[in-house]
Amino acid sequence: MTTQQTVKVQLVRSPIGTKESHRATVRGLGLRKLNSVSELQDTPEVRGMINKIAYLVKVL
Repeated sequence: MTTQQTVKVQLVRSPIGTKESHRATVRGLGLRKLNSVSELQDTPEVRGMINKIAYLVKVL
């Protein structure tokens, strides 16, 4: 039993007016409204999604 590392991400800027792919990435991370927080597994795929929309989110 290995414990998975997790990362918490908070949406701090609105995705309105951003590229469609960036809005899809926000939804893919499980974020909906402003200041919503999602706890995800810390994988390279998730890290790449966070890097893509780094200007919209904050890692807690």
